[in-house]
Amino acid sequence: MLAILDFNNVRKRMSVILRYNNRIRLYCKGADSVILPRLSPQCKQIKQITQEHLNEFAGEGLRTLCLAMKDIDEGYFAEWKRRHHFANTSLENREEKVSKVYDEIEKDMILLGATAIEDKLQDDVPQVIANLAKANIKIWVLTGDKQETAINIGYSCRLLTEEMNKVFIISASDELGVKSEVGEVLKELKEKIGLKDEDSDDEDDDVSIKKNPEHFEGIYEFALVISGHSLAYALMPEYEKDFLDAASLCKSVICCRVTPLQKAMVVDLVKKYKKAVTLSIGDGANDVSMIKTAHIGVGISGQEGMQAVLASDYSFGQFKYLERLLLVHGRWSYMRMCKFLDYFFYKNFAFTMCHFWFAFYCGFSAQTVYDQWFITLYNIIFTSLPVIALGIFDQDVNAANCVRYPKLYIPGQKYQGFNAWVFLKSMFHGIFTSLALFFIPYCAYRDGIAPDGNVVDDQTIFGATIATLLVSIVNFQIALDTSYWTVLNHIVIWGSMAIYWMVIFLMYCDPLYELFGTAFTYVGAGRHMVTTPAFWFCLLLAIVIVLGPVAAKRALLLDVSPSLADRIRVLQQRHKLKSSDVHLKMIKKRPSTSRPGSSYAFSHQEGYGELITSGRMGSRRGRRGGDSKDKTDDEASRANSRADSRTESKVDEEEKKSNKLPSVTDDQQIVIEDADDEDVPQTSLEERPNSVVGNHTA
Repeated sequence: MLAILDFNNVRKRMSVILRYNNRIRLYCKGADSVILPRLSPQCKQIKQITQEHLNEFAGEGLRTLCLAMKDIDEGYFAEWKRRHHFANTSLENREEKVSKVYDEIEKDMILLGATAIEDKLQDDVPQVIANLAKANIKIWVLTGDKQETAINIGYSCRLLTEEMNKVFIISASDELGVKSEVGEVLKELKEKIGLKDEDSDDEDDDVSIKKNPEHFEGIYEFALVISGHSLAYALMPEYEKDFLDAASLCKSVICCRVTPLQKAMVVDLVKKYKKAVTLSIGDGANDVSMIKTAHIGVGISGQEGMQAVLASDYSFGQFKYLERLLLVHGRWSYMRMCKFLDYFFYKNFAFTMCHFWFAFYCGFSAQTVYDQWFITLYNIIFTSLPVIALGIFDQDVNAANCVRYPKLYIPGQKYQGFNAWVFLKSMFHGIFTSLALFFIPYCAYRDGIAPDGNVVDDQTIFGATIATLLVSIVNFQIALDTSYWTVLNHIVIWGSMAIYWMVIFLMYCDPLYELFGTAFTYVGAGRHMVTTPAFWFCLLLAIVIVLGPVAAKRALLLDVSPSLADRIRVLQQRHKLKSSDVHLKMIKKRPSTSRPGSSYAFSHQEGYGELITSGRMGSRRGRRGGDSKDKTDDEASRANSRADSRTESKVDEEEKKSNKLPSVTDDQQIVIEDADDEDVPQTSLEERPNSVVGNHTA
């Protein structure tokens, strides 16, 4: 081994120089786009034949490489070795000088042949990509394969389909050509979709009407394929916006023959101009820059090494796990965080605003309406654990239905879970709660006297009452917000309320006051509070006034305008009840047919063996009183089945009405078997897209 000419993403080839039998020979392997131009003119015929073979292999989806060699003279190699050493030891522009020296020796080579290997997709990749597309997630493929191979992979992954209106291909190799092709593609897309240019002043043209391109995704479907040479010009500052606009109007985008740097530049382009979250997924070292550039990086551990895994935020073994990461855990995480923030702001607004109302009655003297110990423990003990449990365990729809109904992913893309409007609603809800918490006890205790003659309108009883109402209502509120109940949810919610009652009786008792004096100033407040009928009246009235409208509104919306998640949750509950009924029927005991006899383990009487073997046993059994009950159970089961069918039909009809993507055929249906859930059809999604930019995974 005399020298190694390293591979990089610009050279796209690697060479070694060997001494064999007193002869110096160079062997080179690389992409056909860089090997074929460096061949000797005497290889013209074999070059043409090999090119035909390469096109045939690429059309079959195979990955190809070309191999070449060159015999080197001893004197020329010595001189080249000297220049190579000088370039390697140069302190300025070292990479450029080394690359120039490599190019000097890697020319006039003899073509040895080409290799083609089958790079199979992992399991369920087409199904996963199809389901993610239904979730309105834009998928771009950035690959180093040839254009023919990339297109073939696009069809196998269902990124490209025969039903598409047109597949645009940009393959120009010069700046003017790329500018012209990108402009023509963008113009044709806008004409077919009916979009109006920003600088257009034609108000009478029916075609030039401003429309949202997302509304046409189910009617017009386009795809864009661009090569690495064209992409280099398309990513220039003066053309990148037009290129992104054209790509955004397409359902699928495939960039082939791209370098690792170009992959990162494409991801950065989407981040720069689109309000979308980007995710990059790859399995090799050439995907590291792309993974690091995206908002979320996912690495696949496999035969390509661990570089992608080490540079990623998440990693797993197969591409198909991306579906569950996004549609299940990603959606659950977003929904839990939104509920967490909504409830957190609500309970703190309700807690704080009571101080504000009290300030009007204490002359803004900074006196607090609550006990100092309650202020300290409110967010630490009394209300902290329930909201943490909500943010960890809650799930409105189970995992199987999250995958079966990808449209559930859309609210997260549109930021419907938590936004400025949701924050304002939480704030006003908290203010309304604080008004009820403050003025209900104020009116009930004002100038009040207990049956035993004691005055009950003192500040300690008033503050303890407001604190008790606050803890009770905010914990009941989070119980209403909880969609998925676990044992831990019950423990933390009802346990927090129980801890509060224990604390107020222990902390406001006489012994602590005698020991610590002014540290516990609400001595006896809890005991006197629960003995007054006014307290229980305030508690009941506050719950009805504060939580009654919330429960009524949710029940009305569930009946009048249910969301997709609401309808699916109803189906889950009905199916769960039906499964329980079936299970009870299976374990139900038949009426006993035993007769009084001997209590010994072995009967002293003659058995029934002869009667059994003779075949003369009666086939009728007395069903006694079970006929009517079984009949009733069967009728109830059939009624539940009909109700479920009507509900599912309603879900499907509404999905079809709102779905603007074309319906998939039977071989495109995604079937996910689950013993606990009924099979329900797939739905298609639309709305403003997120972006998933990734390398296809083999």
